Amino acid sequence: MGKNITQKILENHLIEGKMKADEKIAIKIDHTLTQDATGTMAYLQFEALGIPRVKTELSVSYVDHNMLQSGFMNADDHAFLKSIAAKHGIHFSKPGNGICHQVNLERFGIPGKTLIGSDSHTPTAGGLGMLAMGAGGLDVALAMAGEPFFLTMPKVVKIHLFGTLNPFVSAKDIILEVLRRLTVKGGVGRVMEYTGPGAAALTVPERATITNMGAELGATTSLFPSDEKTRHFMAIQEREDQWVELKADEDAAYDERVEIDLATLEPLIAQPHMPDQVVKVKDIAGKKVNQVVVGSCTNSSFKDISTVAQMCKGKRVHPDVSMGLLPGSKQVLRKLVQTGELDILLEAGVRILESSCGACIGMGFSPRTEGVSLRTFNRNFLGRTGTKSAMAYLCSPEVATAAALTGKISLPADLGIAAPQVDVNAKFPIDDSMILAPAEDPGSAAVLRGPNIQPLPINEGIPDKFAARVILKVEDDITTDHIMPAGAKILPLRSNIPKISQHVFEVIDPTFPARAQEAGTGVIVGGENYGQGSSREHAALAPMYLGIRAVLVKSFARIHLANLINFGILPLTFENPEDYAAIDRDDLLQLDLSSIESGKIAVADKSKNKTYTALHPLTKREIDIVKAGGALSYVKKVKLKK
Repeated sequence: MGKNITQKILENHLIEGKMKADEKIAIKIDHTLTQDATGTMAYLQFEALGIPRVKTELSVSYVDHNMLQSGFMNADDHAFLKSIAAKHGIHFSKPGNGICHQVNLERFGIPGKTLIGSDSHTPTAGGLGMLAMGAGGLDVALAMAGEPFFLTMPKVVKIHLFGTLNPFVSAKDIILEVLRRLTVKGGVGRVMEYTGPGAAALTVPERATITNMGAELGATTSLFPSDEKTRHFMAIQEREDQWVELKADEDAAYDERVEIDLATLEPLIAQPHMPDQVVKVKDIAGKKVNQVVVGSCTNSSFKDISTVAQMCKGKRVHPDVSMGLLPGSKQVLRKLVQTGELDILLEAGVRILESSCGACIGMGFSPRTEGVSLRTFNRNFLGRTGTKSAMAYLCSPEVATAAALTGKISLPADLGIAAPQVDVNAKFPIDDSMILAPAEDPGSAAVLRGPNIQPLPINEGIPDKFAARVILKVEDDITTDHIMPAGAKILPLRSNIPKISQHVFEVIDPTFPARAQEAGTGVIVGGENYGQGSSREHAALAPMYLGIRAVLVKSFARIHLANLINFGILPLTFENPEDYAAIDRDDLLQLDLSSIESGKIAVADKSKNKTYTALHPLTKREIDIVKAGGALSYVKKVKLKK
């Protein structure tokens, strides 16, 4: 039996374990990336390991999230990131160079390599044939220190694309269709591997849109073959020498299969407040729109924005709409200048924003109260825009532009114009002057620390028996945005855990931080898919700082589960999901870990005089990590002293 692409890459990087679905494996990591919202903590953790220089083939630090410098905090953190990159062998992409996933695709991605990044949309590089996964910052720090990356061997889903896309139907509609069918839980424990003649016809930027939003499925990652389209993309980036062919064997086996006839797809749109709330555009056409934003790491390539410019030529943005554009990189922006399309966008009344992730995470360009915002982004969680009452929809650049021009949700074909044709053979202006190489002499580089950068909190571990109050009970599909919100007010505190911890769960219950600190030791109880969304480890680190020692839910999202383990929080699931209904906020639970190695622990509800059985997914190594207080303590005390 032949191998699929996922199996080939994993086999080439396997360090520990057997490649059987649902078994724990460890792999070698070739590349890492961080962004500034997660990078400061990742590099503080790397420093704490005491390793003088990264051991990866390539590590890159990007500044693309917190670009608003309204005060000293963001600017200080950017200076810290620049200096620590120079000292420890990390490349540094300066503010303004572009969004990490777009720049990484353009300048660094290599087919067949492994990549982990402290951002959940790291799988974007799967559009080039990389096995690229989002992870917590501590996992990235450990990989930079030469430690393997541990994960559960995923099932591999073959998503077979055939047929030809109709005019004004794009790659965004393909991934929205996958989300419509499979939901935000449908990719958990899986790699989505795209095949077929429909996949072969897609350009790398189109493929990257699909792999980027695979994160919204909860997938471990998504990837495409590395073929002639990949070679062409790397050639116009002047990196053809790094191209390698990578494809599945003809008789490759897959665990599941999905068939999509591209010819049957229509323009789609995800309604608030989840990326899987997908309907046909025609079914909600006519709804008034206040704001349109094109960009983010999902749809900010030259192909995406050239499409928008061609649709806007000779037209004006509707007077009731504010339209913003975030180019994916400096390279994309310069290309738009060369083609004259930037001028077309300006003449149409489009606001040109920085090459950043800002609007996607509520860091600027927030909608008005109860505003309707169409976004080419990847997430539309409640409050993510920075305006809790706003209604955010996710759609393609084509649908977004049609709404901007008409003032309402519209079908692009109804504009009466020809579908844009983008020249995919055009050369790009290659300029890496805003990517700084590390210092040749690390000893000459001094690390700059602003006053907002506080010491890294260390968990002391958990005893075999402890009592904890239920600080909060939540429902299904709680996201990391619910746990640790983003936005211009909160993200600048990312390197100051005492301060940022005061915002934990403020979207759901603003009293949570005070009650958690008063209790001293706490538990969170939740439903299905707890912790879906971004990779932000602050959603585990800040609750740990507040005294949360266990999370008891029906099921976890992959990255958040790993982050809980990394910070010494015990992740538990109900053996009997019906027990969820019996536990209430403020109940006092007694947890007995004496039988933890059996995969079960006893949970006694002292407030109701009931006893439950909780399960955990931990390996022996992960049990030791949690008991040690987290991965940092474990590695320092156990691994690096050997």
